[in-house]
Amino acid sequence: MMHEPKETNAPKAYENMEFLHSPQAREIRILAEFTEPRVRLRRAGVGGTVVFFGSARTPPLAQAKETLHKLETHGGSPKEIAKAKALLKVAPYYDMAKELSYRFSKWSTEGKHGLIVCSGGGHGIMGAANQGAYEAGTPSVGLNISLPFEQHANPWITPELAFQFHYFFLRKYWFVHSARAIVVFPGGFGTLDEMFEVLTLTQTQKLDKPRPVIVFGREYWERVLNFQAFIDTGMIDEDDLKLWKWADSVDEAFEHLTTSLSDVHLNAPKYGYDDETSAPAV
Repeated sequence: MMHEPKETNAPKAYENMEFLHSPQAREIRILAEFTEPRVRLRRAGVGGTVVFFGSARTPPLAQAKETLHKLETHGGSPKEIAKAKALLKVAPYYDMAKELSYRFSKWSTEGKHGLIVCSGGGHGIMGAANQGAYEAGTPSVGLNISLPFEQHANPWITPELAFQFHYFFLRKYWFVHSARAIVVFPGGFGTLDEMFEVLTLTQTQKLDKPRPVIVFGREYWERVLNFQAFIDTGMIDEDDLKLWKWADSVDEAFEHLTTSLSDVHLNAPKYGYDDETSAPAV
């Protein structure tokens, strides 16, 4: 039996939300996460970033002390107390990340270098980086990612520079594309992934210009990773250890960061070109 003809109002494909969220439209969603950040960063006049990597779990020192005290005085379980003690050991890194971000942001603003802090958008070291920039009175970027746990955007990000990604690989692309230098604080799997991505791109000369890398907290990293074993087994060359600089204090990191940027990037074209052909290779 034929249906009665009537006027239909089918949505345009780019307004069809059911289609856009379907597996068949994955390429469109990927393209959106590739393109939209470029438009917003340019609109905001971002000249380049210094990216802070580090754990989302690292608390401020004062908070870590308070948490441990509450657990010890109110009957926390042995597992909870052990975790609180472990986090207390790394908590100073939060305060150092915040101070470094603050000092760098002031330096960049006063020197009119056009560089701002960028983090992964979450809490912990990421929040410390955005908080330091906020307290310095400067904007900062947050490249957040949606996860089923742990990752919620911190409140210190400049609202118009807050991004939410679904795809890890596009988030990592934007970390490196806009970066002029990278500071790596202690972290877990995610931080290792981000750090080695940058070191691999540098080692294989896939960057138009090297991004200076400062690895903060040598004692932590040499407990977590046996760099000498890479050399002893022939997996890397000894010169590959020169792909980054170590820092154990804010003063040392700030000196490495500002000197490296002055040597490599401050006279280079800024990010956010009108001419697409002059954009960085990565």
